[in-house]
Amino acid sequence: MVFFHKKIILNFIYSLMVAFLFHLSYGVLLKADGMAKKQTLLVGERLVWDKLTLLGFLEKNHIPQKLYYNLSSQDKELSAEIQSNVTYYTLRDANNTLIQALIPISQDLQIHIYKKGEDYFLDFIPIIFTRKEKTLLLSLQTSPYQDIVKATNDPLLANQLMNAYKKSVPFKRLAKNDKIAIVYTRDYRVGQAFGQPTIKIAMISSRLHQYYLFSHSNGRYYDSKAQEVAGFLLETPVKYTRISSPFSYGRFHPVLKVRRPHYGVDYAAKHGSLIHSASDGRVGFIGVKVGYGNVVEIHLNELRLVYAHMSTFAKGLKKGSFVKKGQIIGRVGSTGLSTGPHLHFGVYKNSRPINPLGYIRTAKSKLHGKQREVFLEKAQHSKQKLEELLKTHSFEKNSFYLLEGF
Repeated sequence: MVFFHKKIILNFIYSLMVAFLFHLSYGVLLKADGMAKKQTLLVGERLVWDKLTLLGFLEKNHIPQKLYYNLSSQDKELSAEIQSNVTYYTLRDANNTLIQALIPISQDLQIHIYKKGEDYFLDFIPIIFTRKEKTLLLSLQTSPYQDIVKATNDPLLANQLMNAYKKSVPFKRLAKNDKIAIVYTRDYRVGQAFGQPTIKIAMISSRLHQYYLFSHSNGRYYDSKAQEVAGFLLETPVKYTRISSPFSYGRFHPVLKVRRPHYGVDYAAKHGSLIHSASDGRVGFIGVKVGYGNVVEIHLNELRLVYAHMSTFAKGLKKGSFVKKGQIIGRVGSTGLSTGPHLHFGVYKNSRPINPLGYIRTAKSKLHGKQREVFLEKAQHSKQKLEELLKTHSFEKNSFYLLEGF
């Protein structure tokens, strides 16, 4: 619990709010101009989003719903990006009235709700976080997954490595004392790991083979020969159509606050056009989301595919259903916030939105020309550095080392 004077609330900035929310977990009495004044109790909490819509959140906190309805259609659609189980932050007064809330909608952007005087306001602001680079050196003892979790306390990192190597490494043939090395980054918000880790370099060394992978700026992984590793292919979800709105990360203007990202591709199509699953996977959500209307979400390993504004769902489709690539999952519509019939198709990899068009293709990606030359040079340098680290760290007493930086 934290004590704050009302006047301070009016000048509250994002960084200050985040700083005291959890670092100051006990009471602190603040005085203005050295004189004791009437204090207002503020309580900061870190919570988990529990299948609410933004409208539901406003209603639950007795906030006028016009705050949502006054948003532009693009901002209403963005608010539908809030995911279940995401960590969010609230600040309340002694009467349990919401003073501020920070609700992430992606790795980089969040909804900011705040009270000023008697009115509430809502805007979209960047997420402030600290990014740390780490290197894990590990001698296999039980299994890659178990050993990585033991060393880092990060099951998401273990899952990422397993998924990245699933098509190239025979994990069951790995033996005790085989080596694993991972260079990765992790984002931290208020001292807590936030979002997903990002693997930059990984190496699995067995008695017979060394398996390397390197991340590229295009978001894909390549081996030491510049050939793509564990590439995934998507099928166009709607046939015979055009793109009416492309994918965009956008850019947040700190003053104007007008530009917004578009985390997907919009396919304009006739009402009732068939929608096909772009990949194999399991239905993680089927139903209605404010802004997106009728939605189907399909999960496959680290991928989450979103199909929005649908008119109808395929008969028999339900949460938990397994679907095959190309299978009909519904029809194009204009439900939710939509100016006309179209399919909003979003793809998320490890919770990060990515451009679907970069993965709708017919073959694995290969680097060529100057791009390949630069990649190979960097890969060779990274290999040498990793091998040197493994040589200088003995595994006789320790089964792993978790180092800062690379």
